[in-house]
Amino acid sequence: MNPLLDKLHPYPFERLRALTKDIAPNPAYRPISLGIGEPKHPAPKLIEEALMASLKSLSAYPATAGEPKLREAISAWLQRRYGLSLDAATQVLPVNGSREALFALAQTVIDPRRGGAGTGATVVCPNPFYQIYEGAALLAGAQTAFANSDPARNFAANWSQIDETTWARTQLLYTCSPGNPTGAVMPLEEWEALFALSDKHGFVIASDECYSEIYFRDEAPLSGLEAAAKLGRSDFRNLIAFTSLSKRSNVPGMRSGFVAGDAALIKKFLLYRTYHGSAMNPMVQAASIAAWNDEAHVVANREEYRAKFARVTPLLAQVLDVALPDASFYLWAGVPAHVCGGDDIAFAQQLLAQYNVTVLPGSLLAREAHGLNPGAGRVRLALVADQAECLEAAQRIVEFVSSFSSK
Repeated sequence: MNPLLDKLHPYPFERLRALTKDIAPNPAYRPISLGIGEPKHPAPKLIEEALMASLKSLSAYPATAGEPKLREAISAWLQRRYGLSLDAATQVLPVNGSREALFALAQTVIDPRRGGAGTGATVVCPNPFYQIYEGAALLAGAQTAFANSDPARNFAANWSQIDETTWARTQLLYTCSPGNPTGAVMPLEEWEALFALSDKHGFVIASDECYSEIYFRDEAPLSGLEAAAKLGRSDFRNLIAFTSLSKRSNVPGMRSGFVAGDAALIKKFLLYRTYHGSAMNPMVQAASIAAWNDEAHVVANREEYRAKFARVTPLLAQVLDVALPDASFYLWAGVPAHVCGGDDIAFAQQLLAQYNVTVLPGSLLAREAHGLNPGAGRVRLALVADQAECLEAAQRIVEFVSSFSSK
């Protein structure tokens, strides 16, 4: 058995289930979950129709590189969205959702024998973080280093916490912008600093951008690829961006996305994926072409989130430390000190027991680093259900928190 499997941590939702298994929620309330970031808006009809129309394509093996029409559709979307001109044949690759690709890239680029200065190959992650980053690093034979989110900077990762010795042995850096769970968007100056570190130490940057199409500012979030182009890095050296249809188009079950960037890295990644058996289903490819070629459903989806957040956020802000994020579909809410002692796990447990609302404790999304767990004392609220259900959940949370004030 691979001994590296023993290094993996339980997933946050497994830990939450263990922490709540003996809780009997109040039966006076129907269950509402704000715990899992699974889009609940309806899938667009054009995607469903494209899937059904391509049933006969199942009689042939798909190529790992994907159909040229799909890569061209992705390249055209990158041009429309970011003004970028990428070669569809060498700089774009379809993947079965960003999750599997984020994991697989670490297996492609990490050389555990090459540690440089220090104790071994290192993967740097934001903290809190999407747990795939850590699992990918550990199973690639690397160790992890974490940059904590900074509340004073809209919960952006504090990359200055990573010392020079750690950067010297870093082979892969995961970024997430817009961030999960904080919704923070990385500005151009932050990208410039990370590119300089990548040039100095030779590490690859994996830019997780799966929430890029759900945003609340007038200005759309900056892509890592877009930042590179603005800074004259037209070859996107040592940079791979990851984008998914799951959130953009409300099709998490379709498992479709793409990677784009450095052609040399894409070539090696394609080689790995060919052996790993990662070809995209032909029906999914056809549906993905339809999705990337249409923007109307994305605009409608974004407006639905904006309307929902505009109503829910002020309501919760009456009782929690929470504000509208830059982007994504999460609220990153602070637990008041007088409520459950400010303990995020106790908050989640008591809220479930008394009001049958599930939220995810922030401490389960982070690791102890630099003397603290940056997720402690906060909860992640996924506003993925329809507006009425999210409002009902928010009203229950207000009642729950207010009950402490009256004691």
